[in-house]
Amino acid sequence: MGLRPAKCYGWDSPAYTRVSNNPSASFITGVPGPKITHYETGNLSKEFDTEVSIVSNGQIQIRHNSLEASRIAANKIIEGTIGINNYKFKVRVFPHHVLRENIMATGAGADRVSKGMRRSFGKPIGTAARIRKGQTVFSIYINKSEDAIKIAKKALHTAIGKLPGSMKIVVRQLSVGN
Repeated sequence: MGLRPAKCYGWDSPAYTRVSNNPSASFITGVPGPKITHYETGNLSKEFDTEVSIVSNGQIQIRHNSLEASRIAANKIIEGTIGINNYKFKVRVFPHHVLRENIMATGAGADRVSKGMRRSFGKPIGTAARIRKGQTVFSIYINKSEDAIKIAKKALHTAIGKLPGSMKIVVRQLSVGN
């Protein structure tokens, strides 16, 4: 079976993150690690004067596998065209929220095995980042030129295709040396 639809995970509750090093203080065990592993790529030591970013138009939840897929797609485009030393790519969100699923037994005899919705806290199946309206999801830092800005916009437009919800691309100038 594929991933459950987003409507199964509403925004009506606060972000669930209660995982502790002390097992008795932790309500949830065995949270799978996020698929996204690299939060900054490119040239991390160089200073850049332009930031091209993806900004959310509404509040959404983005799963960790969606973040990783869009990061890979955008990074592949920008690295292949302007080179690894001419940009810095940064993921600006972290998937803290634990998604849970109450697994229901199906088939013959399932009514004797399953408890239905009794004690239906659920098992952790993944993590998600909760994004508010106006929050930046990804940023690409480059030096200003028409070609570099166009390539960064193309890379982020590809990344938007792999993300849920409505997003926009914002370009802004940075003050270098501060």
